[in-house]
Amino acid sequence: MERVLVDSSWNLGGAAGGRRDAATRADERAGSSEARAAERAEAMSARLESRAATRAAQAQEREAARRTRSDAAAALAERDPHRAAAERKRGSGRRDVVRQDRDVSGYATLVDGERIRTLAARGASVAGLAAVFGLSEDEIARVLVANTEVA
Repeated sequence: MERVLVDSSWNLGGAAGGRRDAATRADERAGSSEARAAERAEAMSARLESRAATRAAQAQEREAARRTRSDAAAALAERDPHRAAAERKRGSGRRDVVRQDRDVSGYATLVDGERIRTLAARGASVAGLAAVFGLSEDEIARVLVANTEVA
C-alpha cells in the first residue's frame, strides 16, 4: 500500500483530513461574528453610559461654579457697586465703568444775562435759574425785567 502525503492546506475534506463540512464552518463563523457584534454593542453602550454620567457630573460642577461666582458677584455688588459693575463680564468682552457724577463744585458758572433770558425763554423757571446760577430769585427776576425794559 502506498502512502499519500496530504498537506492540511490542500483541503481535501472528508474524515481523512479531519475537516468539518462547509455548513458547520459557516455556522461557526456566523456565531462568532454575532458574538463579536454583541460584545461591540455592549462596549459601546457602556461607553455611552459612562460619557453621559461624566457629562452630567461636569454640568453639575459648572452649575456649582456658576452659583459660586454669582454669589461672589452679589456680595461684591453689596460692598462696592462701582467695582462690581467694572468687573462684570459683558457679552462683547468689554468691561464697563459705572458712570459717576462729576464733581462740579469747583466749576465757575458764568452769569450772563443773555444766557439767563435764553433759558427763561425755553421754559426754565425762576427758581431753577436761581439754583443753577447761584443767585437769588430776585436777582434773576431783575435780569429778566431788565431785558423787557430795554427792548
